[in-house]
Amino acid sequence: MSISGGKMDLLVPVAYGIEAAAKREIERLGFGHAPAVRGRIALSGGWEDVAKLNVFLRAGERVLILLGAFHADTFDALFEGVFSLPWEEFLSPHACVLIDGKSVKSKLAAVKAAGGVVKKAILKRLGEKLRVRTFDEKGERALVGVSIFEDEVQITLDTSGEGLHRRGYRVLTGEAPLRETTAAAIIEDSVYKRDKAFADPFCGSGTLPIEAALYARNIAPGKNRPFDFERWKCVPHGISASVRAAAREGEYRGPIAPVYASDISPKAVETAREHARRAGVFADIRFSVGDVKDFSAPERYGVLISNPPYGERLDGFDLAALYRDFAAAFHSLPDWSAYFLTAFGGAERAFGKADKRRLLYNAGIACSLFAFFGAKPSKYL
Repeated sequence: MSISGGKMDLLVPVAYGIEAAAKREIERLGFGHAPAVRGRIALSGGWEDVAKLNVFLRAGERVLILLGAFHADTFDALFEGVFSLPWEEFLSPHACVLIDGKSVKSKLAAVKAAGGVVKKAILKRLGEKLRVRTFDEKGERALVGVSIFEDEVQITLDTSGEGLHRRGYRVLTGEAPLRETTAAAIIEDSVYKRDKAFADPFCGSGTLPIEAALYARNIAPGKNRPFDFERWKCVPHGISASVRAAAREGEYRGPIAPVYASDISPKAVETAREHARRAGVFADIRFSVGDVKDFSAPERYGVLISNPPYGERLDGFDLAALYRDFAAAFHSLPDWSAYFLTAFGGAERAFGKADKRRLLYNAGIACSLFAFFGAKPSKYL
């Protein structure tokens, strides 16, 4: 693997169940077909593509450079495989090298020991190629991924740093917050468009309505946050600036249908307001404090997307009654569609049989994403 030819092998990890949404995003960004293997979408590109993916991706978790893949069932083989990679093309002698490792069904099951071998090989290669003997590690961060599956090793370099769900707007979080990337994937997979109303009657800290407004405005989620690759000396000057400028240029500034965000908790709504301000979409969202049973909207067509409470969060609470109220509110809007993520087993008893259902995870909890379709697109148009 070398960057001299201008193209690199890239990987975009995605959470279970949202691969399709991430792949559609990647295709819209101009990358064409990109296969997904064990939760990682594979593609190729140069530094401008690395910047574009980091700035624009809504559902992807990170952008990794795949430096190499090889077989290793001993520490010696691991050392030699890592040492053979062109680290000097990416890292300076001052790089702060961090190791993130995992091993599944492999002889090298001691992840910490394997990480030590990997770092030793990297520093030896840098020392020989850059002719240095000491490493102060006070410079740019380099998070090296070591993934071993059935003795096959993948070595990656993380260009993102903080995960891409860290948009920068969510500074106050409540219980079991929905990950921004998961929220964005649910919206991407829904029938929501900027000319349909959007509503979340359990808005919590505001993630879903904020992600909906960002989506409607075509605001790139990563345009205001830093990435690790921006500090690497191997990256051409001005790449990030040009991609961020293109992101700002592509934003939609016309009218959009209302985005409603409500919650029974005044504290949650205030938190959501603050997050919307930080995200730059406060003017697009209509906040209110209220019970789901009182929710209504004047728009004939819309999309209700929510992450309502469930057992892990409300021990002893009458969830069946809550979901009946939720269902009644939804059914009072006959031409709306609804999507909600929950681990509550009685959801369909309250709503009726879902048109679509699939498994997703939220905060490590297995949940179902239910979809109920309202007016058909032909009727809507």
